[in-house]
Amino acid sequence: MGLPRATIFGMPTDFAVSRREVLAAAGSLGLSRILPAGDRPEAAPGFSAKTLDGEAFNNQSLKGKVVLVQFWATWRPYCRLDAGPLDDLLAEFEKDGLVALAVDMGEPKKTVKAFLERSPRKAKVVLMEDTNLAARFDAKSFPQYELIDREGMVVGRQNGAGGAEPLRRLLRKAGLGSGGRDDRPVDLRSSPRRGM
Repeated sequence: MGLPRATIFGMPTDFAVSRREVLAAAGSLGLSRILPAGDRPEAAPGFSAKTLDGEAFNNQSLKGKVVLVQFWATWRPYCRLDAGPLDDLLAEFEKDGLVALAVDMGEPKKTVKAFLERSPRKAKVVLMEDTNLAARFDAKSFPQYELIDREGMVVGRQNGAGGAEPLRRLLRKAGLGSGGRDDRPVDLRSSPRRGM
């Protein structure tokens, strides 16, 4: 008896495909949704980051905190739209140990600083040149979010913008917010920002 026949996006296949491979393919196709971190959380890759303000972070210094990493760029409208909701959630959950690292994807320091003067952020802003986070999480599109729980495990990912509710659902995967952990995928096709 062979392996059961799998389907990918409703199409039958003759090979075995893991749930993680299907979800990774969905993300690379640009489907905006929260991707579960798989059946079992994985340890966060080793990283270091220095903010524009000179604060230094790494896996060890953030142990016991919930870390939400946002990969973004000042020129991306969807990143700008998600900045406010992310900062609001940070203000709400900072007392519960949430740290948000906003990694700007390859823009000059002068550009990022000028943007922040016009649009200040509560998240801790890191330039791509001052961290290895983009390489460690293979950030290719933005906004992209990676969620690390208090034990240093990657427990969730979100590709694409969606505002406060998808981010709130993502944070539940690390136990922040009401309802405990919520591993249901979120379809952002109904986002009010879809038409932008």
